[in-house]
Amino acid sequence: MKKFGILFSLLIASTAFSQDIHFTQFQQTPMLQNPAFTGMFNGWERVGVAHKSQWVSAGTKFQTTSVAADMNFFKSKGENGAHLGVGMQFYNDKGGDSKFGTKQMLMNANAIVPLGESHALSAAIQVGIGQRTGDLRQLLFANQFNGTELDQTLPNNENNSLVSFVYPDIGFGLNYRYGNHKIGFERDDATDFIIGFSYLHVNKPELKYRLGFKEELYAKLGINASFLKDISGSKLGVEVLFNQYLQGPHSETMFGGMLRYRISSGSKTTGLTRDAHLSGGLFYRVNDAISPVVFVDIKGFKLGLSYDITLSKLGQVARAGGLEFSLVYTNLDFALFKRRRN
Repeated sequence: MKKFGILFSLLIASTAFSQDIHFTQFQQTPMLQNPAFTGMFNGWERVGVAHKSQWVSAGTKFQTTSVAADMNFFKSKGENGAHLGVGMQFYNDKGGDSKFGTKQMLMNANAIVPLGESHALSAAIQVGIGQRTGDLRQLLFANQFNGTELDQTLPNNENNSLVSFVYPDIGFGLNYRYGNHKIGFERDDATDFIIGFSYLHVNKPELKYRLGFKEELYAKLGINASFLKDISGSKLGVEVLFNQYLQGPHSETMFGGMLRYRISSGSKTTGLTRDAHLSGGLFYRVNDAISPVVFVDIKGFKLGLSYDITLSKLGQVARAGGLEFSLVYTNLDFALFKRRRN
């Protein structure tokens, strides 16, 4: 089984060199979706972590971890003036017995311009650096077949390591948001609509995995949209999300829907506390997986849990799946220490 896992890891690495990472709970990693989502939230500062263990039953490990933080500068209490969102994103993606992986640090700057009380536009730039590494010493190759099985003790006559290299990365994003973001005496009137466009890897970095072998990282076009609406007269609300990415010959389409329930209501008079919600639903990544998701949103913390159930042929062969969790904390507009700000 270990030998199958080693070969499986090589197969996956060979088909994924030029594709980006992804999270099922993509709304919990907004700056990875689109740099124009930086600072586009109801609050002052936001920090988050996400972790995905992919193909957990396939005999080898594929893990992705993300840590991010963004904040608003020059934002007024009334949120009626232009301001700047600045953020930083780190992620580490490592998979298989070859330990093939990507480490990346990205920095975003987003200009946010309110257009009246309910509308806002933003435009962002993203700059960063990435590093890719790998180690082939634990992999098995066809020339190690001894007539009965693959034998790791036989020489494979391969270069033991992939070249470790660093590359620059540049991207852009645009975003439009509509919503009655202020929570008043009516607790069931929330409406929020967001649509964004991103163009990432615009410099098309050159990737050099082996000496004498190189390829170009494809530029990636993204469309991201979400719609949230509370059901009038009840504690229920619905949320619909959509992501579409085109990257060279690769395409990823993902959408989902959730029903959310207001567990408790925040203070109506002072606005110093916020509603708490429990949400659950299903996401679908076209031709790949379906994912049950659950979120708990309370006191500025939003905890997410999901599991990818693979529907493609890969799932039939390796019982593949992906467990993912995320935690995001937002210093909300309703925080007490906001009063110290001008």
